[in-house]
Amino acid sequence: MTDRRDFLKTSAATAALLALGTAGTTRAGEQPAFSGIVYTRANPGQWAKKVASHAPQVTIDKGRVTIVTRHPMSAAHYIVRHTLVLADGTVVGGTTFSPADRPESTYTLPAGYSGRLYATSFCNRHDFWLTETSV
Repeated sequence: MTDRRDFLKTSAATAALLALGTAGTTRAGEQPAFSGIVYTRANPGQWAKKVASHAPQVTIDKGRVTIVTRHPMSAAHYIVRHTLVLADGTVVGGTTFSPADRPESTYTLPAGYSGRLYATSFCNRHDFWLTETSV
């Protein structure tokens, strides 16, 4: 199980970093970069009916960022991991879940940070989701 988790951790972090350079940079009428690989509320691809339960929800309070994925958890279908990444690609942290966990994680931002944040959520059945926000 460790090898699978390491693979998923690496995959999630890599996809987050790839998405950083292109999130929100498409022109009208263009497909977003990584369409069909990284899903967002605005671009859910084949998972349009899954947005509410898969796109990470982000709240920020006094330098603490909480990521919640409103997703039921079972051995067959669960959220595997959350990651929080800064605009420059710095990974603030990541949390790997088991099916028994609640898909919620909290991270502390670097002191005085302001700028874009990228929250990721990876579902074992419905792929990799990204929410972009700013502080």
